Amino acid sequence: MIVTLIVAGEVGFWVLLALALAVRYLLRWRTVSTALLLGLPLIDLVILVLTVLDLRGGTTASWTHGLAASYVGFSVAFGHSLVTWADGHFQHRFAGGPRPPKAPKYGAARAAYEWRIFARTALAAVITVGLIAGVTWFVGDPERTAALNAWYQRMGTITAINLVIAGSYTIWPKQEKRKSESLL
Repeated sequence: MIVTLIVAGEVGFWVLLALALAVRYLLRWRTVSTALLLGLPLIDLVILVLTVLDLRGGTTASWTHGLAASYVGFSVAFGHSLVTWADGHFQHRFAGGPRPPKAPKYGAARAAYEWRIFARTALAAVITVGLIAGVTWFVGDPERTAALNAWYQRMGTITAINLVIAGSYTIWPKQEKRKSESLL
């Protein structure tokens, strides 16, 4: 049930976002669009509340309950940047806006970009771990929520991998190929 809920939440996120952007740029109803965009965090709230209710109802926690917390954590940490990305692309495609800038590929700019991704990933991990700890406390039965403990290590691993990626772009910045090298 929880996986279905997460998939429905993800689909709902993109459908609601597309609808909000279509209303904003095609119909020019900015107020309605803003109201629809404000509904995006409600999807996370519904997923979180239904997950907690499922556990409070006596269900033994599984990896799916941790996945729900992780979905909410990543949605909160990356949600604004996803909406900004989608807004820029929609505006360019359907409203004559400028082409959105691409992520930098080389040098210090790429390293800074990777550190921003790392910061969002670390924030997502902190939110996920906090939600799992809160759900475990709220349910009040450590035996039924023991499966959630594995998510502490998972979030640490994800954060560590992202730290290595960001660090590698800082220590060994990717350099743009010179024209003479690309012709060989």
